[in-house]
Amino acid sequence: MTVLLINGSVHERGSTATALAEVARGIADAGQMSQTVWIGAEAVRPCIACGGCRKSQRCAFGDEDGVNRLIELILAADGVVFGSPVYYAGMNGALKCLLDRIFFAGSAGFALKPAACLVVARRGGTTSALEQLQKYPNIAQMPIVGSFYWPMLHGRRPEEVQQDAEGMQIAWQLGANMAWLIRCIQAGLASGLQPLVCQSRTMTNFIR
Repeated sequence: MTVLLINGSVHERGSTATALAEVARGIADAGQMSQTVWIGAEAVRPCIACGGCRKSQRCAFGDEDGVNRLIELILAADGVVFGSPVYYAGMNGALKCLLDRIFFAGSAGFALKPAACLVVARRGGTTSALEQLQKYPNIAQMPIVGSFYWPMLHGRRPEEVQQDAEGMQIAWQLGANMAWLIRCIQAGLASGLQPLVCQSRTMTNFIR
């Protein structure tokens, strides 16, 4: 069982990576494996709502900025953790572009795969950034894993994040809870417990 950790910062070894490393430690302490993927610092195209992904469930832009690779990694993982720095009370813009395209194209295969979100800020904006980030797994029917407090850490540099003792404990518990929920889901499936699925979805538009 492997949990995919997505570092949504432009800094590969910055504050977000430090927080995710503690999540990974919690996963490992619970007896599971994890893999961390960095989104990079290159420009990312926004979704243009072309609809080209409807049949293939892959982004029509191809894999020039890693979107389709990330879709494959999420599909292969047992759980996913999304981590982002806080920019102007929201997530990193490049990460948002990636997630728009990842979830528009591939989220049909993400249902019931546990997900967790984590944000890091120097000071403020964490609450709105976390809420924004959690919108993605929430609409994709991914059970959202929590900790004993909201997964928000503080620190501009890695060494400052490490001084946020409570935040680091929150991150560790988030990882341990993720590993536990994955085991619970797999045990349920092994015993024959299957989820109920809505067979006929109704789309209600406000303007007709």
